[in-house]
Amino acid sequence: MGLRMVRRGAVVALTVAVALPGAVLAGDSAKPASTAKPTGAQIARGRYLVTVGNCNDCHTQGFAPRDGDVPESEWLKGGSLGFNGPWGTTYASNLRSTVSNMTEAQWVPFAKSLKTRPPMPWFNLNRWTDQDLRALYQYIKSLGPAGNRAPTFVPPDKQAPPPYIQRPAPPK
Repeated sequence: MGLRMVRRGAVVALTVAVALPGAVLAGDSAKPASTAKPTGAQIARGRYLVTVGNCNDCHTQGFAPRDGDVPESEWLKGGSLGFNGPWGTTYASNLRSTVSNMTEAQWVPFAKSLKTRPPMPWFNLNRWTDQDLRALYQYIKSLGPAGNRAPTFVPPDKQAPPPYIQRPAPPK
């Protein structure tokens, strides 16, 4: 076998190694997102994103004051601690409840177009990849029943019941 044949074989092998994963991913995206059974890796990725995205700090009752020592069975159920500022008083939503009312195919565009009040960094969530948003969705769904809804928004002209964190107005 000549050197030219070995090189050609190496080029073909490299092409297949590079193109095949892309073809598999492209094939996955052609399927409706919510029909595929979530994989352990996808759920682990979602858990990782919740952790590094600091979602629990607000969306899990008592997470930050307890240094994260909250059972995973209680994660992402929202909270009764309000965040008060010029916008009114907001509460971290129960993400389990949110995703329980939509499919994965509905969740991805919802998360990409979300615009909400402080302190939620919606502008960061809007930039997540579809793949990461699907992993987040599947992880949240894996946590179990939704639980109770978080308190509703209180407009700025109304007094919110405690507890809440008073936030200053942003600089002008």
